Amino acid sequence: MSDRSVAVLSGGLTHERDVSLRSGRRLAAALRSAGVAVEEWDADAALMTRLRDERPDAVVIALHGDQGEGGSIQTVLELLGVPYVGSDSHACRRAWDKPTAKAELARAGLATPDWVVLPHSTFRELGAQAVLAAMVDRLGLPMMLKPDQGGSALGAQVVRDASGLPAAMVDCLAYGNTVLAERFVEGVEVAVTVIEDGHGPLALPAVEIVPESGVYDYTSRYTAGLTDFHTPARLDEPAAAAVAELAVSAHRLLGLRDVSRTDAIVTADGTAHFLEVNSSPGLTETSLLPMAIEAAGRSLGDIYAALIERALARRPPSP
Repeated sequence: MSDRSVAVLSGGLTHERDVSLRSGRRLAAALRSAGVAVEEWDADAALMTRLRDERPDAVVIALHGDQGEGGSIQTVLELLGVPYVGSDSHACRRAWDKPTAKAELARAGLATPDWVVLPHSTFRELGAQAVLAAMVDRLGLPMMLKPDQGGSALGAQVVRDASGLPAAMVDCLAYGNTVLAERFVEGVEVAVTVIEDGHGPLALPAVEIVPESGVYDYTSRYTAGLTDFHTPARLDEPAAAAVAELAVSAHRLLGLRDVSRTDAIVTADGTAHFLEVNSSPGLTETSLLPMAIEAAGRSLGDIYAALIERALARRPPSP
């Protein structure tokens, strides 16, 4: 593939810019080691001009946040007819909106913690105290709060006492206008990467996540040493199979393509509970997808080189 031009898109202008740049650098290095000619491009105001003037043979998206996971950059690439690795714009939007993804899986009969979704305006117009009390009545405590859209656990937190709910709500709303509140489920937290290798979606070994703080928040995700990881996860065979099946089901039901990562909780009875799915998983030094690839005895560069070939095969023939 050294005769092909491949652009790795990273950076952008979201809260997750720094994480995205780290993902892009690591992916570019891995692809070069696999013999792929790669350039690292920032997704900035010059991107449209650059895509037209320098038109790469394929693009790999290492963007996080709305720009990379919400379908917008995918739409631009589709408009320009540039092949890219990853899910199409419609599937990205379904996965990016956490309540939509949860509802899709719940309708299919898969387990996901009970939830409610409320915009900021509801708390302002109906009285925050009354609405918060109703949320506690419905979901109980502890309760998980997170923005309805977003990644890297920005704004996400566990609330264990009702007195902490107002402040937690303010923190959560700093990253979006709508809150997703979930019943907190105790269990083993895992992440399962799914890749497509020509024989359909394949679940890689689950990564078990054990944060020192007890909550896998932004700091725990991106600060080395604050979280312990076990790959494969310390699950018995039936539970490992259940969470792998859940991740493949999420990938298929949401129409995802090439690669995804599903986050889940496995309870003591072995039930896998869907939390969310990421269509553009992180690739930093502390990210979960590279750990799963290594545990499977494969290499990041080789896997993404194969995904680039899949993207190129989707390119329509020249007229």
